[in-house]
Amino acid sequence: MDIEVLGALAVRENGVSVVPTAPKPRRVLSLLALHADQVVPVAALVEELWGALPPRSARTTLQTYVLQLRELIGAALATPGRQREREAGEGEGESEAGSGRPGAKDVLATVPGGYRLRTRGGVVDHREFERRAGTGYRAMDTGDYAGAARRLAGALDLWSGPALTGLQTGSQIGMEARRLEEARLCALAQRIDADLCLGRHRELLPELTVLVNQHRMHESLHGQFMVALHRAGRRGEALDVYRRLRTTLIAELGLEPSAPLGRLQRSILAARPDSAPATVSAATSQLTARPA
Repeated sequence: MDIEVLGALAVRENGVSVVPTAPKPRRVLSLLALHADQVVPVAALVEELWGALPPRSARTTLQTYVLQLRELIGAALATPGRQREREAGEGEGESEAGSGRPGAKDVLATVPGGYRLRTRGGVVDHREFERRAGTGYRAMDTGDYAGAARRLAGALDLWSGPALTGLQTGSQIGMEARRLEEARLCALAQRIDADLCLGRHRELLPELTVLVNQHRMHESLHGQFMVALHRAGRRGEALDVYRRLRTTLIAELGLEPSAPLGRLQRSILAARPDSAPATVSAATSQLTARPA
């Protein structure tokens, strides 16, 4: 089973979509997909669907949604190519333990306390993202900036939009979506830092212009924009970025920018027009001269 959550939900068994059209069964599948190959407790599924005040029929209704998902999975398993492998007379959803081939109940299994969606070696995009991002972080730690930029860009390429785009979410899926978005922003910031270390400040300016408008209080992205602008010989604009961020933080949160960002601003003020910090973190300790 292949699973995609880094954008619109896509779950395919045997190459066939098993995503239901009805909103609540779709949410059940989404939570199972986010925790693929792990047990998702019934309580978590109930909370996702109905919040803190579920109806008395919640567990029975959840079982109905699971049956609907198994029907879709069973149909996918029975598509041409797989159907020839199924034993004659074997019904959808029945275990194929005797033949060694999975049925719908094996793919979406009932386990003590909950349910588990088995991928059986399929691709899960959010786990592949974490794997690729991890290799990028390790390359960054060893000073392999080109490798880090390449690997982190590869991780970010897996995203086609916000996690689970268009899905109405409850507390459980909402929390997971926010976690994934934070992981994406961390990988993005590291990739930009790697690009800055490689002297790609001019290429970064269009991207950072968009990002700081999308994330009006994200200090790391604003700091990177300041570095890129200053290294491109646009020190006044770099200082304007700091002023706008400071105004926003005070108005929205009643907070001043962080100490590292304040040090970056002061380092830009003190720098020669033809010098600039190598990265945001480097700016807090020592300026690295680079031609604009």
